[in-house]
Amino acid sequence: MTYVSTHKPTPAPIATARLTRFLRRNPTLTFGATILTIFLVLAPASPLLVGDVSSLNPMERLKPISTAHWLGTDAQGRDILGRTIYGARVSLLVGCAVAVLAITFGVILGLLAGYIQWLETPVMTVMDALMSIPAVLLAISLVSLTSASVGTVIVAITIPEIPRVVRLVRSVVLSVRRQPYVEAAVAGGARTFKILWRHILPATVPPLIVQATYVAASAILIESALSFVGAGTPPEIPSWGNMISESRLYLSRAPMTIFAPGLALALTVLAINLIGDGLRDRLDPKLARRM
Repeated sequence: MTYVSTHKPTPAPIATARLTRFLRRNPTLTFGATILTIFLVLAPASPLLVGDVSSLNPMERLKPISTAHWLGTDAQGRDILGRTIYGARVSLLVGCAVAVLAITFGVILGLLAGYIQWLETPVMTVMDALMSIPAVLLAISLVSLTSASVGTVIVAITIPEIPRVVRLVRSVVLSVRRQPYVEAAVAGGARTFKILWRHILPATVPPLIVQATYVAASAILIESALSFVGAGTPPEIPSWGNMISESRLYLSRAPMTIFAPGLALALTVLAINLIGDGLRDRLDPKLARRM
């Protein structure tokens, strides 16, 4: 007599196996997500891990690497490792906030410009005018008109990023609105809002997910550049751009003062770009079929 097992595998091992197989097939996405996860875990917990990173201690200035200060201290006696970890909060906050705001406003304007013909010319004219101005220069101009703060920096970086999202969404809308299911909805008397929400917006989600990663990486770089030239976050708020700017004169004596924030900035931007590339490979039907 042959015994036939009726035991079915539990969902948890199946989900784990699928996740493991997905990670093995996407090494760049896995590597980027791992690095970004480390920063996402360290950044919120930085006050508990490193304590006060703003207090000055002239007696400890430019100390070398030791057990008390794993990466040494800067010219004001502040712990470099603690300030580097704390700086991740500013960079990740700016990157996420700019990505969310740029995608939100870009989707609204892109849908309207792509579907409503009489809005296309004025909207795209304004977007082209904004794109003709370098993002860093426009951000510096906006920050110089107001007081320096993290909120001001977020707004100043978001405005130059919106036109790129608008152009992306508009191009998707122009290719989708001639599809039979959209024309059927129009013929059936569906309202414009319903057509945009139910039939056109879902088609923009995959490219927008990828675009959001590139916007976040660009925002982090621009924020660091603004802080480096003194037009970004206030000096009392630790950020990677501020740290690099303050340590330029001490590169030969204490190279870790620049190397630590510079490496953290490079790894964060690299991780976000790798995630964007991995998502593009999986969400693009042509690339996914080729892989």
